[in-house]
Amino acid sequence: MEAVIRKVQQGDASMLAYIQTESWKAAFTSILDAETLTKCTNIERATSMYQRLLDENKGNGYLLTVDGKPHCIAYWDAARDSELVGKAELICIHSLSDNWHKGYGSQMMDRVLMDIKNSGYSEVVLWVFRDNLPARAFYERKGFAMTGISKLAFDTEEVFYSKRL
Repeated sequence: MEAVIRKVQQGDASMLAYIQTESWKAAFTSILDAETLTKCTNIERATSMYQRLLDENKGNGYLLTVDGKPHCIAYWDAARDSELVGKAELICIHSLSDNWHKGYGSQMMDRVLMDIKNSGYSEVVLWVFRDNLPARAFYERKGFAMTGISKLAFDTEEVFYSKRL
C-alpha cells in the first residue's frame, strides 16, 4: 500500500470534512454526548469550515492518501492562544478508522513535525480530550508530554501537551 502526503488545495473541502467527521464518529462516541457529537459531525458545517480555511489560505493542511484513497488529514498553525506566541499548534490530525494502527498517522505526524521545525518553530503544542487514551498514547509515543494544564471543551475535559523540536 502506497501512502502519499500532500498539502491541501482548493477542491479538498468536502474530503477534509468527511475524514474529520467520520473520525470523530469513530473515536468520540464514548467521550462526547450524542447531541454534541451530532452537532460536531455535521458534514455541511465542517465542509464550510474547511472551505473557509482554503479560501483564506489559513493554516497548514495536509492530506494523506493510501493507494489514491483519502485517509488522513492534519492541520497546524501558529498557536491560537496569546500566551503561546512563538509556538506552533497541531490543530487536528484525523484519520478514517479502516486504516487505524497501520502507521499512516505516524507518517502524517512525522511530516507535520518536520514542516513545523522547518518553519522555524522549536515547540509544538496540542489539546486532546483527556478520555481519548489512544490519541494520548500516540502523542506520547511521538514525544509529546502533558503539561498539567487542562480546560473544559464540549462538556468534557481537554489536556494540553507540548513537544520541543
